[in-house]
Amino acid sequence: MSRASTSSDDDLVFLDESPVTPFGVSALYTKGVWRVMIVDDDADVHSATTFALSNLEIQQRPLEFVHAYSAGEARELLATETDIAVILLDVVMEQDDAGLQLVRHIREVLKLCEVRIILRTGQPGYAPEIDAIRDFDINDYKTKSELTRIKLYTTVTAAIRSYEQICAINASRRGLDHIVRASTELMSLHGLDDFTSGVLTQAAKLLNLETNGVLCVQEHGVDLNRELSIIAAAGAYSSMTKGATGSIRDARVADALKHALGERRNIYGTDSIALYLGSSANRDFAAMLDVRSPLNEIDQRLLEVFCRNIAVGLDNVLLVTRLENQAFYDPLTKLPNRTRLRELIDDALNTASRRDTTLALVDIDHFSETNDALGHQFGDLLLLGVAARLQAQLGSQLVVSRVGGDTFGVLGEAALVNPGVLLDLFASPFNIDGQEIQLSATAGLVRLSDYDGIGADALKDADIALKRAKLMQRAGHLFFTRSMGVDIRERVRMMHALRTAFDDRELFVVYQPQIDLATRRPVGAEALLRWKTQDGSFVPPDRFIPIAEFSGLIIEIGEQVLRQACLELVRLQSLGFSEFTMSVNVSQVQFRHPLFLNMLRRVLNETGAPASRVELEITESIAMEEPDVLIELLSQIKQTGVSIAIDDFGTGFSSLSYLQRLQADRLKIDRGFVTEITSASRGSSIAEMVIQLGRNLGMSVVAEGVEDERQASILEALGCPLAQGYLFARPMTVEQLTSWLKDNGAR
Repeated sequence: MSRASTSSDDDLVFLDESPVTPFGVSALYTKGVWRVMIVDDDADVHSATTFALSNLEIQQRPLEFVHAYSAGEARELLATETDIAVILLDVVMEQDDAGLQLVRHIREVLKLCEVRIILRTGQPGYAPEIDAIRDFDINDYKTKSELTRIKLYTTVTAAIRSYEQICAINASRRGLDHIVRASTELMSLHGLDDFTSGVLTQAAKLLNLETNGVLCVQEHGVDLNRELSIIAAAGAYSSMTKGATGSIRDARVADALKHALGERRNIYGTDSIALYLGSSANRDFAAMLDVRSPLNEIDQRLLEVFCRNIAVGLDNVLLVTRLENQAFYDPLTKLPNRTRLRELIDDALNTASRRDTTLALVDIDHFSETNDALGHQFGDLLLLGVAARLQAQLGSQLVVSRVGGDTFGVLGEAALVNPGVLLDLFASPFNIDGQEIQLSATAGLVRLSDYDGIGADALKDADIALKRAKLMQRAGHLFFTRSMGVDIRERVRMMHALRTAFDDRELFVVYQPQIDLATRRPVGAEALLRWKTQDGSFVPPDRFIPIAEFSGLIIEIGEQVLRQACLELVRLQSLGFSEFTMSVNVSQVQFRHPLFLNMLRRVLNETGAPASRVELEITESIAMEEPDVLIELLSQIKQTGVSIAIDDFGTGFSSLSYLQRLQADRLKIDRGFVTEITSASRGSSIAEMVIQLGRNLGMSVVAEGVEDERQASILEALGCPLAQGYLFARPMTVEQLTSWLKDNGAR
């Protein structure tokens, strides 16, 4: 029960005060009173105390009294009254230690640490003053007889000041704790949108308010009178969509935000606050929140700390966002990149809808030629045009990405991810920088139904299908099949095995003699590479040579073959075979290598091999690729003294004018034409033509693949001077070659 006393006794007055709400200090300023609880079993004490203090103010605020006439009643009131500042407490009431037990209950059970307690007693010796002050958290211990009106006022004032300071300290601590927790929670959010929405929520929680506000951003250098972009809106403002403040009918919001941005500080109003949240990535951020009343100094200081933390958090979020964009999105088209597409494929493979999902890689045909002809800037515009069309036509239903270069990825429902839909998008020309550009595209597709792999595997398989499609026909398509996967994985396995074989010296050189058809004496040999595995089996050259070329390992292997052939030539020279010539095949990859000529000179110098007895064999296809460049390179090679033979001649479409300019020394007739010289239908026409061409150009001719005496006789009759094949000798090792040469009369 609450009762007021109006006694005007100026000598004996007892006063009690009310503490501040434990949730903050705002109540100190909004309630406008100090609440004082009087706990005493004597009604006259209640009357005298209220009469003495009722017309007085402390800290420019009046007192409000709450009355309890026993310790039990005080316990009930304190269970609900949480804003009592001071308690004037009688020590002896229904029990001798009722007052002290109530103090214990207040501190230990109710956990009210802010309320200040003044003990009063009419029996001074009953509870020793020193022990009570030492053992209990109390402000003062007075006898009722010594509490005159002036002393009562002084004691209560001191207690209220103490209460106010404790409340301020605790409120600051709680606010700082909240800021720390809020910062941790906000940093766990992903993306700018979630973070900024969380800022509004946490700022409102800090002030114990409902979340009603907006958060905006403004680019650096932008006139403050221009529109601001809204990032987040909550509560009464949640209907605001992301856009500009110019579209907000409530000009109060726009003015508050612009005020904070303009002065780069927090602005505190009577019904709203505008918070400046700092600058990051050439942008300024600000938020506006509704408040119920003006904020006190402590809340303002807490908000200053909060805003500084948010500024750091925004920096981190924007940095993470930029890193994520760089990691998962293409910087040119802003589409998901290969990494992000791989994640999306993984997600699709883990859902039931995978049966209806298809992945496609779409590659622009002849893009590199367009890029080289019109420039990289135009090429970028072209890629943007393709990306825009794919996104406009498919983006609302499918995932469109750029996986690299001129290749785009499309993922989604199989009915839409099909060659007809995808390739038809390139039917109409693209308008790029005022020019009409007609493009075509090739597609490789993978159905995810019953797919066993992961996203990375699906992308690899789609790439395999795309490459196969481009080899077969541009502007076409292929779906990936398991046989493609077996082929490519076998090639990968072979590539690793070849590297191991090279390191373990499983690769070696054999030599097939070349014979003068007139004398049937050996005049030279062709160095051939062989691979014998550890189990004794041989890997055919037509299987591992393409792998070596594809992987680039042919550069190292080719140098080793040339070096061994030159060393063998030097050894044979020392044995008296001075007129012997060593032929070495050179692949297209070797020939294109910028250091090939340096390597040739180095090997000749280090081995001491006579250059005039070394012959390099290049295929006709190499001879016809970039002939002007080749002519210059061959000229430099011939300056070393090395001769040139064109292998497999007749299988390509050589220009005779270029052939004459190449200044090759020898033509080699392909074994297929040698086989045909005994055929009744075609006879020796092509072989005869090559022999005659060589004679007219002053070039020697070697026939390959001679397997029987009839072929040898016809070739000799046609005027072919040299031949090699199983009729004369199979490829043989170094030791076998030496013995064979001695037995067959080589000089």
